[in-house]
Amino acid sequence: MSSASEIRLPFETPIYELESRLAEMETLYANQKAGTEAATLSGESIRRMRRELANLKRTIFANLDPWQTVRVSRHQNRPQSRDYLELVFDRFVELHGDRAIGDDSAIVTGFAHLGDEKVMFVGHQKGRSLAERTACNFGCAHPEGYRKAILKMKMAAKFRLPIVAFIDTPGAYPGIAAEERGQALAIAEALMAMSRIDTPIICLVIGEGGSGGALGIGLGDRIAMLEHSYYSVISPEGCATILWKGAEHAPRAAEALKFTGKDLLRFGIIDDVIPEPLGGAHRDHRSMASAVKSYLIKSLRELADLPREELLQRRYEKFRKIGIFEAGAPAEDRDGPVAGSA
Repeated sequence: MSSASEIRLPFETPIYELESRLAEMETLYANQKAGTEAATLSGESIRRMRRELANLKRTIFANLDPWQTVRVSRHQNRPQSRDYLELVFDRFVELHGDRAIGDDSAIVTGFAHLGDEKVMFVGHQKGRSLAERTACNFGCAHPEGYRKAILKMKMAAKFRLPIVAFIDTPGAYPGIAAEERGQALAIAEALMAMSRIDTPIICLVIGEGGSGGALGIGLGDRIAMLEHSYYSVISPEGCATILWKGAEHAPRAAEALKFTGKDLLRFGIIDDVIPEPLGGAHRDHRSMASAVKSYLIKSLRELADLPREELLQRRYEKFRKIGIFEAGAPAEDRDGPVAGSA
């Protein structure tokens, strides 16, 4: 895995500069203690610099705008599904193929252990190197990927296994071949299947959550997002191209779409936002994995004892109420006719 320092987002520049200064101070302090240099630095100054660095990270990442959040969600060193499989789950046994076309590397499925619980894992995979990303279509699944997911979810229901789905895609693969093989139908069938599977389903957006490609494995009893991820009906570039005729307007689209965790939590679209380590998940995979594992185990325990009929009814009601809102009565109804009206 490459170092996070190799890929620097523009707004992270002050953090890297301070980290560089801290590293120089720590080297100097170590040399002082070894007696190779004169004492010019105290341990307290090192501790003060560390506190300053932590506060800087906290300030910058607590005030990201939506487009900056998208940049973080796409960071090349951000942990992906296979990273979490190593850090969160045990004894993963991968399952391949859709029994019709082939195996889509953009979606990973298989049996795994989460603590003491056996689960079925389903997740998008983007890949890291160019070869891996090409093989995974940069996380954009074909119809066979969604059909593979459906088959494995139905298998989980057969054996009463909970399902854990990790979402990380800019959208379903948009090519002609995918459309010819029924991309829209495959996603629709996945949604239908997930609405009826009578076993707990937890969905977690770990990076990008774009369009129907994300929703295709995103219908569950718990929907959560990592702090610096996004979940949207369309990618900001796609929205900008449609509305303003150019992808260069993506920051403007990101602001308009209201797709960050705090927005979607307020709208009732998701249930939880999982905080990320200081500086983002790409800086500390293990801390992020620990937080994810704790959330998944807690959620599974809460869902485990629900009767199957109640589980399905709650899931149905959860998605039926999305988009329902109350509007105030027109001024005429509240206060009588509006001045100047007929």
